[in-house]
Amino acid sequence: MTLNERIKDRAQQYWLLARFDKPIGILILLWPALWALWVASQGKPDVLVLVVICAGVVLMRAAGCVINDYADRKIDPHVERTKLRPMAAGKVSSKEALIVFSVLCLLAFALVLLLNTYTIMLSFGGVFLAATYPFMKRYTQLPQAYLGIAFGWAVPMSFAAQTNTIPSVAWVMYLAVVLWALVYDTMYAMVDKEDDLKIGVKSTAILFGDYDREIMAILQLIILTLLFYVGIIQNLSWVYYSALGLSSLFFIYQQKLIFYRDKANCFKAFLNNNWFGLTVFIGLILEYAF
Repeated sequence: MTLNERIKDRAQQYWLLARFDKPIGILILLWPALWALWVASQGKPDVLVLVVICAGVVLMRAAGCVINDYADRKIDPHVERTKLRPMAAGKVSSKEALIVFSVLCLLAFALVLLLNTYTIMLSFGGVFLAATYPFMKRYTQLPQAYLGIAFGWAVPMSFAAQTNTIPSVAWVMYLAVVLWALVYDTMYAMVDKEDDLKIGVKSTAILFGDYDREIMAILQLIILTLLFYVGIIQNLSWVYYSALGLSSLFFIYQQKLIFYRDKANCFKAFLNNNWFGLTVFIGLILEYAF
C-alpha cells in the first residue's frame, strides 16, 4: 500500500469513526440548537453565532461518536448493529480514536473562543457531558436521559452565545430536549435490546420493559406541553402552534411504528424524529418571518 493509499484509508476510517457518513445524528442535535437561537434572537441570529453553533454541533457530535466507540470497543463486536464499526472491526486503534477525539474537541473549542466568555465557560460542561455519556450505560439504567442532558446542552449555550444570558424559557426548552432525546434514544435502544440483555448493557428500553410504548407516549405529551409553554412565554402566534400541532403527528406515527417492537420499525421511528425537529424549526422561522 502506497503512502497516498494509506492516508486515504486512514481518512476514510476516521470519517466512519466520527459517523460523518450518517448525518441523522447531526440533524437531531442541530434542531434544538437552532430552536434556541431563533427564540433567543427573535428570528435574527448573529451570523457569527449561527456559524459557530452549527459548526460546533457537527464537531461535538463527531467527537461524541468517537469517544462512544472508544468506550464500547469491547462491547460493539458482540452487537449485530455495531460489529462493523471501525474500532469494533479492528481498523482503528484506541490511541488513534483518542487522538481524533482530542482534535475534534480542540477544533470545537477554538470556534467557541470566538464567542462571549459565558459561552466559553458553558462549553466545558458540554465537553464533560459528551465525554462521560458513553460510560453511563455501565452504571445507570437511564443512559438515554444522560444523553439528553448532553445533547440538550446546545440550548443554554445558544441562548448564552446570542444574548449572554440564559432566561427561564431556555430551561423549559432544555427540559423538552432532554425528554425528546430520552424518547428517540429509547427507540434506538429497542433495536439493540436483545444484544444488550446478553452482554449486560443497561438502557431505558430494558428498564421500561413492557411499558416502553406507554412511557414514551407520556413523555411525548410532556415534550409537546413544554414546547407549547415556550410559545406562551414568548407570546408566539398561531403559526408556531400550528407547526407544533403538525409535529405531533410525527409522534403519533412513531408510536405506530414501535407498536410491535419490530427492530426495523423502531429504527425508522428513531429516524423519524428528524422530521419532528425540522417541523418545529420551520414553525419558528415562519413565526419570526412575518
